[in-house]
Amino acid sequence: MAGLEEVHERFVHRFQRSEPRESALAYLRGLVSSLERKNAWTVAEHARHGRPDRLQRLLNTCDWEADEVRDDVREFVVERLGDRQAVLVVDDTGFLKKGVRSAGVQRQYTGTAGRVENSQVGTFLAYATDAGHTLIDRELYLPASWTDDRERCRAAAIPDEVAFATKTEHAKAMIERTLRAGVPFAWLTADEAYGQVKGLRYWLEQRGVFHVLATRRTDTVVTTMRMDHPVDELIAGLPRQAWKRRSCGRGAHGERVYDWARAPIRPWREEGVEHWVLARRSITDPSEIAYYVCFSPQGTTLNTLLAVAGRRWTIEECFQSAKNECGLDHYQVRKYHAWYRHITLAMAAHAYLTTVRAQELKKGDQEPVNSTLSR
Repeated sequence: MAGLEEVHERFVHRFQRSEPRESALAYLRGLVSSLERKNAWTVAEHARHGRPDRLQRLLNTCDWEADEVRDDVREFVVERLGDRQAVLVVDDTGFLKKGVRSAGVQRQYTGTAGRVENSQVGTFLAYATDAGHTLIDRELYLPASWTDDRERCRAAAIPDEVAFATKTEHAKAMIERTLRAGVPFAWLTADEAYGQVKGLRYWLEQRGVFHVLATRRTDTVVTTMRMDHPVDELIAGLPRQAWKRRSCGRGAHGERVYDWARAPIRPWREEGVEHWVLARRSITDPSEIAYYVCFSPQGTTLNTLLAVAGRRWTIEECFQSAKNECGLDHYQVRKYHAWYRHITLAMAAHAYLTTVRAQELKKGDQEPVNSTLSR
């Protein structure tokens, strides 16, 4: 695992003592191993430590900043996968947990279970290119029931300055960090939980971040006729010939083919940019239509917009592979900072596996998963 040691070398300087340096490498090795469960106990056995004390210290008491390591991991990803046509993807995922003491845990809806469960929820940012996709940032969602109870927060080592923030605010913070770091990308996409927030769309426009954001059918936009109109009614008014059958990329079961159409919106626009409502219609059930609000460079084709929309699935794949292969959700920690430390190291492990696969893909000269954006 020479490549894994290279990832470790990127952030080893963040540790002042040899023990956490060695423990971090042992933890990474355990996270990419074939262990069925990947927590401090099992990884310690894998590393032949005998007991989990060293790894528990790594997560709980050693002196290091997870945010600094996050930045190092992001730099590694950009070096290996960096692409000016990359797409950033925002989404959240749940971590099912027992008890009430883990930071941010409560009964809340999580897509992981598809229902309300006792869980923690993390908001993530993925970096997706033709070569591969991996997670580059994260935030732990703290419900108001937590941030309104500072004693409970202190018991979970949540700093007093950490206030309530919505998942949309987490998304803004992660995107802002990505912009400040100069990460190369062309687009951003997200599901309707984020896309329906008009404030987020305006915030992205102000920063020149082109995007294709899913939204609910009842969301309203200003049409070229200067009227506020629901997106589903706007699309319903399109002629039959406006619909084009296209693939938005390959998935687990082959090409993901839908009928697509778009309609221009916003009579007032800056020079060089365009605004659209994009629609994706099921071939087998034409009543099943998904909607997107788009902000794009002038001259952007329908194929490019639908390709960006198709990138959203990549973060779902990141969650699945990071949980199954890198123990993203296998942690047994309760403290706020320990959550960030485990998640960050799991992201480092996933970045390693992603770059290894990208190298294998390049050697095999295989067709990229979705090359529309680079055309």
